[in-house]
Amino acid sequence: MTGPHIAHDLAAFRRVDAWVFDLDNTLYPPDSNLWPLIDARITAFMIDLFGLDAIAARALQKHYYRAYGTTLAGLIREHGVEPTEFLRFVHDIDRSSLQPNPALAQAIEALPGRKLVLTNGSHAHALATAKQLGIGHLFEDFFAIEQADYLPKPALSTYQRFFERHAVDPARAAMFEDMVHNLEAPHASGMLTVLVRPKPGALDHREDWEKTSGKPPHVDFVTDDLTGFLNRLAPPQP
Repeated sequence: MTGPHIAHDLAAFRRVDAWVFDLDNTLYPPDSNLWPLIDARITAFMIDLFGLDAIAARALQKHYYRAYGTTLAGLIREHGVEPTEFLRFVHDIDRSSLQPNPALAQAIEALPGRKLVLTNGSHAHALATAKQLGIGHLFEDFFAIEQADYLPKPALSTYQRFFERHAVDPARAAMFEDMVHNLEAPHASGMLTVLVRPKPGALDHREDWEKTSGKPPHVDFVTDDLTGFLNRLAPPQP
């Protein structure tokens, strides 16, 4: 997307004073091994909880993930699972493969206004991952699944809770997210929406149903280069 037409479109971001980012597979790319590590820990938790073999446990895990937005939401709804131990266990991973991203840090820092993270992961996972990327200090706060009372995106009420907690006017906010259905409620609320895709040909560890090749009406912009996209939004230096 280049040329005067896109430059004009990007002018819509001039009204934005709150920049909201998903975490996993958005602030770091989906070819990272972080999500597969978490995914495997979720399967292990399911095996231990239900005494299932790996195939059955994984099938149930993915059923709950698709039906409820997260596996945890399904476990809470269907089985009354206490979430604290689940979150501690599944996010106990080695993040050392994730390299700091100074270019992304510079691009985020240059944005005018507030910067926040809105994630279906745990608060501790968000803090640790952002720190590993070298961007943790740039965010005003991390709105994680605990702050959402364990009701994950794409639920509209979760975004409304986020808006209220952080006094965000959605008409003056932008949402960056890798999962297209998680942008429906932000768009309906008045946010500018940006779908962050992997680069062409890059490894993508997400489920097939999480991926999209089109641009539905609730997606305002699409990019496969988050850093480059953000650099185009920063105000010019004097």
